[in-house]
Amino acid sequence: MTITITAFERSPDGGKGLARDTRVRWALEEVSQPYEVRLVSFRAMKEPAHLALHPFGRIPTYEEGELVLFETGAIAFHIAERHAGLLPADANARARAITWMFAALNTVEPPILELANARLLEGDKPWSAERLPLVKDRVRVPLNQLSVRLGDADWLDGAFSAGDLLMVSVLLRLRPSGILDEYPTLAAYVARGEARPAYKRAFDAQLAVNTAKK
Repeated sequence: MTITITAFERSPDGGKGLARDTRVRWALEEVSQPYEVRLVSFRAMKEPAHLALHPFGRIPTYEEGELVLFETGAIAFHIAERHAGLLPADANARARAITWMFAALNTVEPPILELANARLLEGDKPWSAERLPLVKDRVRVPLNQLSVRLGDADWLDGAFSAGDLLMVSVLLRLRPSGILDEYPTLAAYVARGEARPAYKRAFDAQLAVNTAKK
């Protein structure tokens, strides 16, 4: 059955790989699964046809036969479970990889998204200058802990897994802020993720959409 995902017709990041469809593209590339992409505009995302796929009117969505999924964590988990390459065969190692998937989305990403909102949506508020350092400090707390845990290892728990895929994707959102540069261990970790051929294919595919002439 053909896999179809949705993506921005024109991504707010201009094709820098920060839109969440890149995570799904990357997962599919890692397990060598072909897929099609249906591009949607911001207006179409709020219309009934798309809301039937994603009740919150966002991207990406994942369609495979009668199966429809939304939320990148759920989609990545489904792909990893269905196809070999993103979850270890050993049961305990598999459970740890899944734990890191949850950690990326539930512990590390929320303060990063708060920082993005503070910079982009609240930067003109009179209290922004005072609040921004506090938000940045909240970002640094899990980064300090993650950097210690990773140490000199290439990946979070042995071989590359879906946990690394989501963690690298989350950390990439920090690059515009400069905070990632404060953590050489994590910056090198992200660079290893970006160097993977599957990531490069996913990034190039998303960039092509955003640089195509309209």
